[in-house]
Amino acid sequence: RIPVAMDTIVDFILAQDPLLVIFLLVLLSALENVFPPVPADVAAALGAFWAVRTGHSPVWIGFLCFAANQASAIAVYYWVRARGEAVLRSPVFRSLMPEEIQPLIERNIDRFGGLGVFVSRFLPGLRAAVLPFAAIHRLSPARTLFPAAAASLLWYAALTIAGSALGLAYDEVKATVARVTGALGVVGLTIAAIGL
Repeated sequence: RIPVAMDTIVDFILAQDPLLVIFLLVLLSALENVFPPVPADVAAALGAFWAVRTGHSPVWIGFLCFAANQASAIAVYYWVRARGEAVLRSPVFRSLMPEEIQPLIERNIDRFGGLGVFVSRFLPGLRAAVLPFAAIHRLSPARTLFPAAAASLLWYAALTIAGSALGLAYDEVKATVARVTGALGVVGLTIAAIGL
């Protein structure tokens, strides 16, 4: 059943208009920095998979996803930088970042600077928060945006490679999943029969 469901989803995605697919992938990639639960990583990997399966360039799709993500990251950084004090006083920010923790974060931003931004952009859950916190604590654009872009470029390249590899090997992966699922079904039925 899993391969059939997987085929249905894949066939649905592959049947969509390419411009619509690209638009949605770019939109998801950009929204991560505004609304962190958005699965931008999935968008990049799925985009590469889609590109390989439809004859488009996975490199181009990966670059578009990266560029959209960076554009929104830069916009968020400058928006928070311009409104730093208001953001610090906002109830939403205070609920996410209690006042007693803020000096610790400021010390770490001062201590690790660009390196901290670079490493943090690889960490799920922190990736989208790094630039706003760097902006609030007045880390310069050069020490924030260049390391963030370098880390994101590496991350999106890895996602593009992974999605492309899955797209190229999809038929083999699907066959392996079917064999494993079938074997596990036989084992489950055997255990159930012995247990009865």
